[in-house]
Order: sequence, then C-alpha cells, then structure tokens
Amino acid sequence: MTTRAEVREFCRHGPLPSEQDDSPHVDADLEKREQLLHAIALPVTDEEARLLTTCFGDDNCFGLAWTLLHLVESAPAPPVTSEPPDGSNPWIIKLWIRYQNTLAG
Repeated sequence: MTTRAEVREFCRHGPLPSEQDDSPHVDADLEKREQLLHAIALPVTDEEARLLTTCFGDDNCFGLAWTLLHLVESAPAPPVTSEPPDGSNPWIIKLWIRYQNTLAG
C-alpha cells in the first residue's frame, strides 16, 4: 500500500516541537504543521499510522499531539500492540495504554 503524499509531507518535518521551544521560526513551523496535519483525511492506513507515530514530540505541542493521536487511532489496527520499552516517547506509551484499555473492554 502506498503512503499518501499528505502523510509523507507531514512526517518529513519530523517530531512535533515542544511547547517550550522559543526559537525564532517556531510559530511559522507550528502553523505549517497544523495545516499539514489537518490536510490528512481520516482514516489513515495501518502503514500511515505507524509512520505518523514517529512524529510525536515530548509534550502536547499546543494540542497538535492530541490531534495526531486521534489521527493515528483512526487506522484499522492499533499501531502500538506491545509494551514500549522504558524511556519511550510518552505518546507511544499513551497509545499502548489506550490499546490496553480497549482489550479490558
């Protein structure tokens, strides 16, 4: 299956920046990432979801991380189905916990 151009373009920018980032170009970067993120139509494929999980930063990124999480969870299968190792990205751990909650039903 092919990854859509919108997903590739969003992922090309790497992980979401931190809310603590005060570099000169962060505002323009955040605006661009928000536009790119909202350009990805639901649902994503399993392959796209796995790729998108690489884009989580360490914090909420002014709500963009939650938008990304819901996008990732729109895939047919959960992208995180085994317990992440200690020190993993907090959003990957969150995806794991949410997956575990679906099993507990």
